[in-house]
Amino acid sequence: MTIIIDSQDKKTADAFASSWNHLPGGSVYTAQQFNDWFEPVTQTDVAGKTVLELGCGNGSLLCHMTTWNPSFIEGVDLGDSVLSCQKNMAQTGFTNYKITQHDLTKFQGNGYDLVYCIGVLHHLKNPLEGFESVLRNTKPGAKFHCWVYAKEGNAVIIYIVDPIRRAVSKLPWWFTKYIVATPLVVPYFIYAKIISTSKTFRKFPLYEYSRWISKRNFMFFRHVAFDQLVTPQTAYISKDTIKEWLNKYSEIDKNSTYIIFRNGNSWKFGGKKNRPK
Repeated sequence: MTIIIDSQDKKTADAFASSWNHLPGGSVYTAQQFNDWFEPVTQTDVAGKTVLELGCGNGSLLCHMTTWNPSFIEGVDLGDSVLSCQKNMAQTGFTNYKITQHDLTKFQGNGYDLVYCIGVLHHLKNPLEGFESVLRNTKPGAKFHCWVYAKEGNAVIIYIVDPIRRAVSKLPWWFTKYIVATPLVVPYFIYAKIISTSKTFRKFPLYEYSRWISKRNFMFFRHVAFDQLVTPQTAYISKDTIKEWLNKYSEIDKNSTYIIFRNGNSWKFGGKKNRPK
């Protein structure tokens, strides 16, 4: 494990480590959630291939990734969450993996068949640098896949939750989790459970997202709320920005790219790198 601590994203990494390292062992996500995050990437794209996750947290996605039978997995994260990641991966029984503590924007591996970055780029000081690292570590002819908070569909979060985040992210993690996030998420928990029961509510804010999260228990709601509030920085990225990223780099195969609106408030996007001519 290589430790790089001189990074503009260190405070954010430390904040998330305070979240990930105080969770029960194993993945916080279900297999269904994992599949949903990665679609259109499937097991066929991974089996027998090398995989890199940039911003692996406690390994919640990596643990599921092992079930797709890659030949090798590497997870990279700047924070001390690599400690819980190592423990969780050890429990999977999968042995051909490596967990590296490093600034993902500076990381340079040997090239991978799939590089993904889920829920991380929007927390970086410079999201584009993170995306450039995704590309840099993807082999020619191989695939990359990302997921970010959308600017579209997140007005409630941007104008109500984000101002709270800017204040409470300066507080001790335990205060944010138990004194702020826990009571704050109660009304949304009730709201999500109610509006997810009928399409009558489809015009209500966060309807699609509420339908998705309503399948989970209160502890998962709180985990999401705490993740929203604990980070020092969050960006909400528009579809136009993602289009600019995908069009900017000549090494991206423009016929392979996709941008998918997920749950009415986030974007999945990716594609392939060109093969050498």
